[in-house]
Amino acid sequence: MIDPNGASESGGILMATVPSDAAPSVQRGSPLSPITISAVSAPAASSASTAPLALPRRIGPSALRVFPITLSGNVFGWTADERATTGILDRFVELGGSFIDTADSYAGGRSEIMIGNWMRRRAIRDRLTIATKIGKSPDHPGLSAQAIEAAVDASLRRLQVETIDLLYLHIDDEAVPFDETLAAVDELIRDGRVRYFGGSNHTGDRLIEARIAAGQIGVAPMVAVQNHYNLVHRREYEGSLARVATQLDLGVMPRFALGGGFLTGKYRSRADVERYRRGAEATRYLNRRGLRILSALDRVAAETGSNVATASLSWLLSRPRVVAPVVSVSEPEQLDAVMAAPSLALGRHQLTELDRASD
Repeated sequence: MIDPNGASESGGILMATVPSDAAPSVQRGSPLSPITISAVSAPAASSASTAPLALPRRIGPSALRVFPITLSGNVFGWTADERATTGILDRFVELGGSFIDTADSYAGGRSEIMIGNWMRRRAIRDRLTIATKIGKSPDHPGLSAQAIEAAVDASLRRLQVETIDLLYLHIDDEAVPFDETLAAVDELIRDGRVRYFGGSNHTGDRLIEARIAAGQIGVAPMVAVQNHYNLVHRREYEGSLARVATQLDLGVMPRFALGGGFLTGKYRSRADVERYRRGAEATRYLNRRGLRILSALDRVAAETGSNVATASLSWLLSRPRVVAPVVSVSEPEQLDAVMAAPSLALGRHQLTELDRASD
């Protein structure tokens, strides 16, 4: 089913082409055509006039429509310096990306600063959907009303924007009543500093509790949830959390979508782990099950003419409620495989093979 604005409601992979003479009206976060940035040295993507484009997906019941891949800013200011960050962001939008995710705690706020500086230089804020998370920063910890307002104002300054499109509660702060947290966020929505908000690190029961509280006090409800979900980490989400996301009409943004790099296929032995700076994150998956999953991905990638990372993300995009997996890269070139995932529609037998391998 396709809504009047062209978003896929079913979560399926849809394709479209943009005529060379078209000049569509683009709303914030609506990636109808890639952006060409001359400063990028990487090879140009396929011509925008003929290349098939994945249609944007809507985040829950919100008006936000995004390209089905979220770029994480968790390495910006940490393992990625200013030059690397600029290259990654440039390549992302060149390939049609529109949804960028960060947090006030990433690199002590430097991730937000670097994204803000890049947006100002490129002057493309209106083409992007910006998400950030609050609650973990040592400067404004927790989710009290005071902490929320201070944290959001600080993020707005670092990002150099007037509005945060999607604000995540980075923690579940059970020390603060939901009424207080929800009322504080609602005030930010009413005065335009935030458009929508969602949860992160919340259980299904807590998401339901938050929805009930929002209804009782008459404030805006959550529209999204960001959770740990991928081919090697399924159980946490596919239980009650998946059912709750459906019941509450939440858009799902799986984080760690490539399993710390394991689902790119580059970590297949201890030697591989030691070869890369961030390889330690993939160590937990170097077991019989993990290698079985990689073997299945190898077969699917060979059948589709893609690669392991693309096939893995395509599987994730086929799951109910999933809008835009959150992916982190360390080099611009790694985005080519990532951004190809929404255009790869796996067959039923391929999806079944990956399901069985990862059970």
